[in-house]
Amino acid sequence: MAGTHAQVNRLSGCNWTGNGMLATASIILFVVVLGLLVAMTMFGVSRIEAAHPPAGHFILVDGVRLHVAELGLAPGSPGAEPAVVLIHGASGNMEDMRLALGEKLAASHRVILIDRPGHGWSSRPSGDTYASPAYQADLVAKALEQLNVRRAILVGHSWGGAFATAYALAFPERTAGLVLLSAVTHPWPGDPGWYNNLVSLRGIGPLFLRTLVYPLGSFMIDGVSRSVFEPQAVPPDYVRRAAIRLVLRPKTFFANARDLALLRNFIAAQVPSYAGLRAPTVIITGDCDTMVSPKINACALAATLPRAKLVFLKGVGHMPHHAAPEAVAAAIDELAPAQRTMRRARRKTTRLLGPYRPVPAQARARHAGNQSQRPLTPA
Repeated sequence: MAGTHAQVNRLSGCNWTGNGMLATASIILFVVVLGLLVAMTMFGVSRIEAAHPPAGHFILVDGVRLHVAELGLAPGSPGAEPAVVLIHGASGNMEDMRLALGEKLAASHRVILIDRPGHGWSSRPSGDTYASPAYQADLVAKALEQLNVRRAILVGHSWGGAFATAYALAFPERTAGLVLLSAVTHPWPGDPGWYNNLVSLRGIGPLFLRTLVYPLGSFMIDGVSRSVFEPQAVPPDYVRRAAIRLVLRPKTFFANARDLALLRNFIAAQVPSYAGLRAPTVIITGDCDTMVSPKINACALAATLPRAKLVFLKGVGHMPHHAAPEAVAAAIDELAPAQRTMRRARRKTTRLLGPYRPVPAQARARHAGNQSQRPLTPA
């Protein structure tokens, strides 16, 4: 009997020893995998930054280093005021706006491109204060002051539309006009996305940022781009040319996630102020935009603003600045009569010097405000 108990004890000990070894091996494997993912992320980030170095210059504002690029007319030259300031949306940077509009507008405008705080190559201190469109607008206003921009036409896409309206409300005397592209202006039903929620969790969030964002994002980025552009096709080599992979860096991804997670509360607080927004505003939206609902945002804002014009683009999705850049340029010229006069003069000169081929006008369609839409996470 004693021998039997001894044998059972030996077997139990072996079983516990085996389980302990298995647990230890699992922990070691987990740590090794995490280490490999961290190393992969660090290597990937270094490659992304080498492929997309800063293309502008830096302005220091209240401890934040803003990345800025200037195109077109020189400061002080005829037609340089008001300047056109292009504000990108979520998950992007100034290169998206440069690709769609920057070079096109530079022939007749002073154009300023800015990476919002935490995006592209602009820095961002820790804290959710910097996720506020109003706080970001205040920083950019100080940067524009350093650039000797007295008045500006702000062109804001998606999240950048919340930025533009916040800027106009805070600095009405410095706002010559607004062009809002698929802009987020009102609270929407929906969620910022599981990955944006995950990165905000203590413990899990930082681990996810440093291990999985880069590999998962690299795998998903083309598909996400297609969904953002639908029903239009993604422009050739867009992800590279617009430096979209910069958002896969852990700090940038976190800043973008906080921007999206906190936007709805900010918007809800800003809505009551819209009736006092006096800047002339052109609101451009696509009737096929499933990312930012035209009914909830564009139609509601146009009905509220005292000086607003609503332009619906038939068959266009969430990226009207890429799908119809000529419509955006026309809206800007409408707000800047001096530039419109200069453009007409150049066309007259072109007629005298050689054959003139007019650009076909962008097809537009007026839509009733009761159109059904599928509001999703803004981009």
